[in-house]
Amino acid sequence: MQQAVKPAIENDDDLVDRIAARDHAAMRLAADRHAALVWRIAYRMLGDATEAEDIAQESLLKLWNHADRWQEGGGGIAPWLKKVTVNQCLDRLRRKRFASDEEVPEREDDSPLADRQIEAVETGQAVKDCIESLPDRQRAAVILTYYEEQPNQGAAESLEMQLKAFESLLFRARASLKGCVERKGVLGAGR
Repeated sequence: MQQAVKPAIENDDDLVDRIAARDHAAMRLAADRHAALVWRIAYRMLGDATEAEDIAQESLLKLWNHADRWQEGGGGIAPWLKKVTVNQCLDRLRRKRFASDEEVPEREDDSPLADRQIEAVETGQAVKDCIESLPDRQRAAVILTYYEEQPNQGAAESLEMQLKAFESLLFRARASLKGCVERKGVLGAGR
């Protein structure tokens, strides 16, 4: 006896309807489509692969648990998951501040590198350190805009902000980053 083949799910509204009906295959498909994006955002915000994995799982679990509240035509699963992920990261960063005053030590890369590679690593680390030193919402704005390549409107929606307020936040973040990398000697001096 042949099993009925379910049609391919093309749009997010249909996918979420099936998830709300507790269709495990639909949830697997949503996870396959969006887990890497969610993990990337969490990793860039938190700087820890294990925590990023936890956040990714929690975000997808929220999709599973709240699919019955989905509003059709709401812009898709990816923007919703980005918003959930950023909010969870901001919450986790706030909790960390209250839990410990100590900074997590950075791991050193002890493999030998050529001069240019060393300079690139140092520059990348300086920029990463500067991004990590930004206030949480500014860091989220930079990550969503420059690493996730979201347009300002989409990033503003992920942070639940008006576009003008987001652009002002991003402007302040860029100014802070520029000052930080200049102090670290990454910019300026003819570079």
